[in-house]
Amino acid sequence: MSTHSPRSPQTGKSAVPAGPAVMPGKPQGKGSWQRGRWTLLLIALICAAPVIGSYFTYYVIKPAGGTTSYGALVEPQRPIPDSLVVTDENGNALKLASLRGHWLLVSVDSSACDKACVTKLYFMRQIRATQGPERERVVEVWLRTDSSNLSGVIQKAYPDTKKLIADPAALAAWLPVDAGTTLTDHIFVVDPNGNLMMRFPKDPNPSKIKGDITKLLKWSSIG
Repeated sequence: MSTHSPRSPQTGKSAVPAGPAVMPGKPQGKGSWQRGRWTLLLIALICAAPVIGSYFTYYVIKPAGGTTSYGALVEPQRPIPDSLVVTDENGNALKLASLRGHWLLVSVDSSACDKACVTKLYFMRQIRATQGPERERVVEVWLRTDSSNLSGVIQKAYPDTKKLIADPAALAAWLPVDAGTTLTDHIFVVDPNGNLMMRFPKDPNPSKIKGDITKLLKWSSIG
């Protein structure tokens, strides 16, 4: 019996049975389907990495010489109390937690606003301004401990700062301070989820504050 393959009558070459037809757009076997799933997962991780990175860096990584931030991390996180109600410049009452969705730079002072108070307001304004397009993600908040009138100079110099009246006792219960300092000595940072997460020291270095805020905005950006 002959073992030769049948030849094509037109070409004289051995005829080879054709494989299954390939359908355009159809996954080619189990391996191709698994590769597609891994690709989608990789894309999702890449998109989420900045947000994960910002929190991992600030809340998990603890280098041998201390944290990588200038400001002191507040641990555990302290969410804005849902009961903390403030009054805006128009006399409207609102929950401070309604400001969630932005990074908040927070300062506490009396409405009289002495030199130290003005310095903090100036630092917050300049730090926000130097963030470029990212500055829209930052809100300056001055929590006033009384309802006295503000000077026209302050009003004009800091039009974008939210000047909110708050109960000093409620603020003291929420905002921790360094030993030997008071609420009015610090600038605080609240994350977009409404968690108090950082406190800067008395008489801070504004360049170092800017560095921390820049890193937080960069690492938490998903754009």
